[in-house]
Amino acid sequence: MAARLFYGKNVEVLCCSTFREVIAAAKDKKQTDGCLMAIENSIAGSILPNYNLLQKSNLKIVGEIYLQINQNLLVNHNVDLEDIREVHSHTMALQQCYDFLDQYKWKLVESEDTALSARHIAQYKSKHTAAIASSLAAELFDLKIIAPKIQTQKKNYTRFLVLKRPEDIAGSQAGNKASVNFQTVHKEGSLARVLGVIAIHKVNLTKLQSFPIPGSEFKYQFHADMEFDSMKTFERVIEKIKPLTEQVKIYGVYNKGIWK
Repeated sequence: MAARLFYGKNVEVLCCSTFREVIAAAKDKKQTDGCLMAIENSIAGSILPNYNLLQKSNLKIVGEIYLQINQNLLVNHNVDLEDIREVHSHTMALQQCYDFLDQYKWKLVESEDTALSARHIAQYKSKHTAAIASSLAAELFDLKIIAPKIQTQKKNYTRFLVLKRPEDIAGSQAGNKASVNFQTVHKEGSLARVLGVIAIHKVNLTKLQSFPIPGSEFKYQFHADMEFDSMKTFERVIEKIKPLTEQVKIYGVYNKGIWK
């Protein structure tokens, strides 16, 4: 769904079972032109392992998508609520819908993925099994949405990063948002000085995530997402914080995403 929002409905999607496979496929010219990878959720927070995958990948961020997560109860077309005995879905999707599910005495079955659950009940024409999945899954597998938007938290968004290989990006990147990784010197107030530079230039810091540096004695690196009015402002901030840090890496400059 996120890929369709960013690239259009005609985009061809290669599905992967793990985020490691997503990054590997994005780096392989023979497989893909890049990837979309979930990076954080408005309820569950940051997906920390994916920041490490991003850092090691050498891929560049060229965009982002905020996708509202709506969970729907899907069944085959000849099925009514009273026919349902089991509900299959990913464990997180089931947890997100407990308030709705608690109204019924259905058996809840955890599966690998929401869409795979939908495909399974469509393939076997099950009359007594439902799946919790997206409206796109209902469309793809010709299923009926018997109960829409059953998640407890209605405002639930996942942020996806759009990643490409550096050699496939024409010219220098431009936009109004950037993702940056930096390491501060191991001295008192070093992070505060970096944040002061960002504040003085009136750059909006929308994300600051810390990570320990492997093999170091309590040294930390930081992932920062910044929004700004002009590229000159961003370039000036990077110039000013370089002397205050041991290392600065720009993951990408792009246009900030719209909440869909």
